[in-house]
Amino acid sequence: MDTFDKETNVLIIGGGFSGMATAVALQKEGINDFHIIDRGHDFGGTWRDNSYPGAACDVPSHLYSLSFAQDFDWSRSFGTQPEIYEYQREVARNHGLYSSAHFKTEMVDARWDDDAARWVVVTEDIDSGARTTWAAKELVLGVGALCEPRMPDIQGIETFAGEVFHSSRWNHEVDLRDKRVAIIGTGASAIQIIPKIAPIVAHLDVYQRTAPYVIPRLDRKYTNIERTALRKLPGLRRVVRAQDWFFRELQIPGLTRDSRFMAPIKFLSQGMLRMQVKDPELREKLTPKFTIGCKRMLISNTYFPAIARDNVELVTSPIGRVGPHSITTVDGTERTIDVLIICTGFHVTDSPAFDLVHDGSGQSLATKWQREGMSAYKGATVPGFPNMTMIMGPATGLGHSSMIYMIESQVKYFVEMLKAKKRAGVNVAEVREQAFNKWNDWVRERVKTTVWITGCGSWYRDAHGNAPAVWPSWTWLFRAKTRKFDDGAYVLSR
Repeated sequence: MDTFDKETNVLIIGGGFSGMATAVALQKEGINDFHIIDRGHDFGGTWRDNSYPGAACDVPSHLYSLSFAQDFDWSRSFGTQPEIYEYQREVARNHGLYSSAHFKTEMVDARWDDDAARWVVVTEDIDSGARTTWAAKELVLGVGALCEPRMPDIQGIETFAGEVFHSSRWNHEVDLRDKRVAIIGTGASAIQIIPKIAPIVAHLDVYQRTAPYVIPRLDRKYTNIERTALRKLPGLRRVVRAQDWFFRELQIPGLTRDSRFMAPIKFLSQGMLRMQVKDPELREKLTPKFTIGCKRMLISNTYFPAIARDNVELVTSPIGRVGPHSITTVDGTERTIDVLIICTGFHVTDSPAFDLVHDGSGQSLATKWQREGMSAYKGATVPGFPNMTMIMGPATGLGHSSMIYMIESQVKYFVEMLKAKKRAGVNVAEVREQAFNKWNDWVRERVKTTVWITGCGSWYRDAHGNAPAVWPSWTWLFRAKTRKFDDGAYVLSR
């Protein structure tokens, strides 16, 4: 029998939106015996870690916020990183979550003890190295998809003698002023960083593999009258939130059935490119060659003008190697640099966290998924891993709307599961293989017609050719499917 230092009803891994929403939902059900583990120094998750210049959300503020915490005084229609981070901390303070949080602590192992019907989880204090063994009835994985930076596999990158860092681990001590800087990647973070640093650096090389679709950022500051009205009229906040959700859902037919429905957005993107980039050669380099929506559409009013600056070069030749003070592309061109910034995304379908979670036989979740493909019943539960619930698990990601809507749907499902177990007088719930397979067959069949499969290759897809990073339908349909706990899909025992 495993020995343990601490015991809890629910152990939540991750202090971002997923972990916070889970904790507050437990409180509302009168369940206060829970603990939150996070390797960072505070709540916030992605929005704590991604503090790079220009970091902001591409979902409207009132939609990208928790349904039970809508009274925050947003300054603009799209939230910036500092404001979203402060919003998260305010939610944590208002709901007393700090007393249950263990920061600068990471999970190093989690194993299901079938005999004792509990999870045995080992955590480690990052500063001291001290380890704690937890016994938990429920394990909630709220680690998120954008938490583990993906570094590019480029020859010689380890030899670079200057400053090098990933966008999600921004080194604020590095002064970029008058430096020669290189950015690898042109995704969501890069298009925000480039306009901020281009005016202050001596020269900026932007290494692009694939040109993204960029559409106007319809962002503005709220007037004082608007802020007062939104602060004092809860009904108005709900209307704005519903409106934002509705217009985002209009993209679903184009993303999941027929890309021709996306023609107006494509026209808008192409029009902005023509207006902002006059050089035909540069404009051609910036023109996407894949079906719109296959990769996440990016929003910016300043990216194209920044790329068109005289001190910025868009490099489309692949990188051959990195040297101590330069990058050489496969065409033989060597470009001297002082600072290297990596904007190549995250480990989404292969997060290291999956290697740490084991079933009763010792098999890790990662091993199971490597063999079978990344999948979970309703994005939450996996056979062989009883009493483990994922928030933002497989097939729950979105390419068009707010992940918080999906997070709250899954949290609701988890809470309903706990209530069902209490009614039945049992402690363990494990999804049936048949229900699991039926769900994943439906998801994989549905995703075949989507732009994420037919339009290009992207980080949404895994090694099995599936697209487990995205939900292939309407968000309201996912909420409908997770509104109630379906007892018949589970083996309830003990």
